[in-house]
This record gives sequence, C-alpha cells and structure tokens, in this order.
Amino acid sequence: MKKTMTPRTTLAPDIAKVLKRLHYPLEVILLCVRWYVAYSLSLRNLEEMMAERDICVDHSTVHRWVIKVVPLFEKTFRKHKRPVGKSWRVDETYIKVKGSWKYLYRAVDKAGNTIDFLFRAKRDKAAARRFFEKAIGQSGSPETVTIDKSGANLAALSAVNAEREMPIKVRQIKYLNNIVEVRHEVAYRSCSPFSPYRRSEPPVSPGESRSLNQERL
Repeated sequence: MKKTMTPRTTLAPDIAKVLKRLHYPLEVILLCVRWYVAYSLSLRNLEEMMAERDICVDHSTVHRWVIKVVPLFEKTFRKHKRPVGKSWRVDETYIKVKGSWKYLYRAVDKAGNTIDFLFRAKRDKAAARRFFEKAIGQSGSPETVTIDKSGANLAALSAVNAEREMPIKVRQIKYLNNIVEVRHEVAYRSCSPFSPYRRSEPPVSPGESRSLNQERL
C-alpha cells in the first residue's frame, strides 16, 4: 500500500516563537524571505512587489525578517536533510565582500546534492580544515573526497586523516570537480546587482540559489 504524505500544519517551536514576535501575517513573512533567498531581488524590490499586492512592508522590515528567520530555517532544514553520497567533490571560489575578497567553500556528492558550505575570510589550511570538520560533523564521513590541485585543501585533509582510524581517500582530479564548480554560480547569480556581495563579472552558468544568501546574513 502506497504511503501518502501528510502536510505539516505546525511550525517548529523555535521558528514559531520568533515569527510570533514579528507581528505580520505568516504568509507574507515566508513569501518575502523565500523570494529574497531564492532570487536576485533587493530588499527594495520586495518592498515594491508587496506594495503592488496592497501589502505595506518596509524594506528594512524584510531585512529584519531575513536576519531572524533564515538561520532558524537552516537549522531546522538540516535536521531533515536527506543523506548524501560517500563520494564528495570539494572546491572553493572567491567573492568580493565590501571591497575585500572572501572565499566560499562548497561540497557536493557525485549526484550533485549539496553537502555543506562555509564562508571564510582566508583560503588556507585552517579554513579548509574548518570546512571539512563542519561537513563531516553534519553529514558523516565520506569514503572519497575529490579536490583540485589546492595545497591548502590537501594539507587540511591530511590533518583530518591523521586523527582518524580509517583515512578518507583523497583524489586530485580537476575535471571531476566540474559539478561543484558549476554550483559556485549561486554566489554570483543569487545576489542583487546592487549588493556588495555580488562578484564583479557576470555568471556564465546556472547554479543553485540559496547558499550565499544564508552565509551573507
């Protein structure tokens, strides 16, 4: 007999507690937050779009909603995150934030499912190790990790393996990382054209649409 999915009618307690304090209809808050996170919209874009629907919301109010709600959503989503594969592809890309270059570490499995991400000020062994430890802590240990020729990533994995009974197999094969490099385009495409988080050059490939917006809060 086929199982039928029952829609959830209640929110997680920590999310419900925060939303109750925001004094706006739940549908409006969730819609604004979702559109801001998923698409290349500025806060003022959302203010205008709500006004077209006869809903008066200031752009600064939307900003407060995003700051308060998105971290809670991420925490809740992680509890229900689907298992990922044991073969990981890891890479990092650079993004200009308020005039300084920062680095977005990302990992996907061989099917392209997002494993984890981390925004760091530096691209070095310490940053790479922090990312690997976070990803393993959230998603379990992989059997294989594929990286590019980055010495920092290799050194970080060597340090992680030194503390493990069963070492992770490390491969340095650049073409296998194409799947994660394509997903870096979220970092360029999901930000508003007026945002200081947008990279200087335009994107050339499609990508996911949530990670950087979560990290930039």
